[in-house]
Amino acid sequence: MTVKQALAFAWRYELALWAALFRWIARRPYPVEPGTADFHYAGTVTPLFGVFIGLSAVEIPILHLILPWQTARTISLIIGFYGLVWMIGLLATLRLYPHLVAPGALVIRNSTTLRVEVPWDAVASVQVRRRSMPPGGGVQVEEAGDARILSFGVGSQTSIDVVLSRPLTVEHKKTGGEPVTQIRFHADDPDALVAAARQRLVPSMT
Repeated sequence: MTVKQALAFAWRYELALWAALFRWIARRPYPVEPGTADFHYAGTVTPLFGVFIGLSAVEIPILHLILPWQTARTISLIIGFYGLVWMIGLLATLRLYPHLVAPGALVIRNSTTLRVEVPWDAVASVQVRRRSMPPGGGVQVEEAGDARILSFGVGSQTSIDVVLSRPLTVEHKKTGGEPVTQIRFHADDPDALVAAARQRLVPSMT
C-alpha cells in the first residue's frame, strides 16, 4: 500500500466512523434488505471499550489541572476530547455494522473494515462451535488437512463454523488471493444466527 492509498483509506475510515457515530446517537441504523436479520458481535469487547472511554474521560480534566502552561492545556484538551469521541465512534461502527443473514448471502462484518459475503449456495453447513484463537491477530488463515480455514475473531475467539460447499475466494490480504474452504467468525448470539442461517439453507438442500 502506497502512502497515497494509506491516506485515502484513513480518510474514508474517518468519514465512516463519524457517520456511524451520528447515526448511533440518532438511533438510525443503516437500512438493510427486507427479510434480513442482523446479529451483533461486539459484546465481548464492549466492556473493554467502556474502561478505555472511562479512563480517557477522567484523564482529560486531570491533565488540564496538572499542566502548568495554558497552550499545553488547550492542546491536551483538544487531543483528549477528540480521542474520547473517536473511541466512542469506533464502538458505534461495531454496533452499526452487524453480521447479516440476508436473503442472498451470509454477510460477515467487523466495523467498517471487513465485509465478506458468502452466497448461500456456497454454504454446506453452519454450526455453533466456540473456539479460542492462538496469538496472531484477529484474522488468521490455517491449513488443516485438505481444509483451508479463514478465521475472523473478536476478543481472540470465534463461535460459528461455516463449512463451504466449494472453495471461495475472499478478498483479504491474509488469504493471499487463495480460496478457502471454511470460515469461522464470532457472534454474540451464535445459536440465533445459526438458526436463521439454516432457514436460508433449507431451499438449497431440498
